[in-house]
Amino acid sequence: MPGAVSQDKSNPAGSVRAGPFDPGERIKAIDALRGLALFGVLIVNVVTEFRVSIFEQFLVHPPTRAASDATLHALLMTLVSQKALSLFSLLFGLGLAIQFERLGENPHRLNLLLRRLAALLGIGLLHLALVWNGDILAEYALAGFIVLPFLYGQRWIAGAAGAAFFGFYLVMPFLPSLVSFPSQTWIAQHAAEAARAYGEGGFVEVLAFRLHEISAIVVLHVLIFPRTVALFLVGAFLWRTGVLRRIEAHTLLFGALAVPMIIVGLGLDVLVEGLTPLSRSSLGRGLFSIERFAPPVLALGYGAAVLAIIAAGGWRFFAWAAPLGRMAFTNYLLQSLIFGWIFYGYGLGLFGSLGIATASAIGIAVYGLQIPLSRWWLRRFRFGPVEWLWRTLMYGTAQPMRLRPRPLSD
Repeated sequence: MPGAVSQDKSNPAGSVRAGPFDPGERIKAIDALRGLALFGVLIVNVVTEFRVSIFEQFLVHPPTRAASDATLHALLMTLVSQKALSLFSLLFGLGLAIQFERLGENPHRLNLLLRRLAALLGIGLLHLALVWNGDILAEYALAGFIVLPFLYGQRWIAGAAGAAFFGFYLVMPFLPSLVSFPSQTWIAQHAAEAARAYGEGGFVEVLAFRLHEISAIVVLHVLIFPRTVALFLVGAFLWRTGVLRRIEAHTLLFGALAVPMIIVGLGLDVLVEGLTPLSRSSLGRGLFSIERFAPPVLALGYGAAVLAIIAAGGWRFFAWAAPLGRMAFTNYLLQSLIFGWIFYGYGLGLFGSLGIATASAIGIAVYGLQIPLSRWWLRRFRFGPVEWLWRTLMYGTAQPMRLRPRPLSD
């Protein structure tokens, strides 16, 4: 049943597990949500961070776009940008809480979880340096180290800490800045340099430029890091409330949460996008707080809406996304490799030369191919290849990979 955790009958209740749990124990609805969030992350990444410089999105006067591209860009920024990543972050924190709980009686729980986060940090840093510096994995690992101590307390502690971190994130525009955001002149010049390096350079030149701009990209991570920690804690809190263990018992709750959150989050986003320059200036720094508040609220609304539909019997609408979610780590890195080859000079060199609609179509095609690939893989193996590596590094021993053949009676 979607949303219910199936029991491992081969493991007596209360016994200590030495390895990861069987894929059958996963919560399918959460996997589906993760797969859907991955699609949003992919589309935003391919449009704003693979197609052009990651900094071009911050230009006050961006390059002129065709009408279709301008419309699509507005829709993506309003409906998807920062919302998909917020949902992805929340689900990662939720997953960390599940892992923490399932290792509850293991005397090595803390060591295992620290190794899990350290492995994630290592993979993230390699991804950032060698493949694509829009990486989010290293930030997730660092956020995990901060969140982990809160998991040892009662659930209200995680909830209160999440609210505190989110509150800090909202008031950051009114506080002295921890980092200096690049100027418009720097962004315009850097975007032009990126078009040449990424679009025309070979692997060595692309690598050199990628490493060169990491210091500027760190600024972007610093600005959203409190939000990431907050969403991790909120995800952990939501898991500990128990409502996600049997979502079919909370259909009305999810529906009641989804409607106001979507209305408020989307309404604020649309309102901000429609403000005149005079209205923007009159709001001052408060505008930035509104812009920070809306995406996580809308993301929570999206998640609650999907869970409400699944709980009401609509699992068939989202079942296709569950394999993608189970292999989200592998699929995320695979997307980087594919888009790097498509857009960078050591591959097709399309960086800076495609419109938003064309780049989005490419992204949808890649995601569409990952749907049957993930399903095919998980029919044969317990985990995605990167998930297997992650678990192996965590436990310090090679994990069983192949699924056992089903008896003929099945």
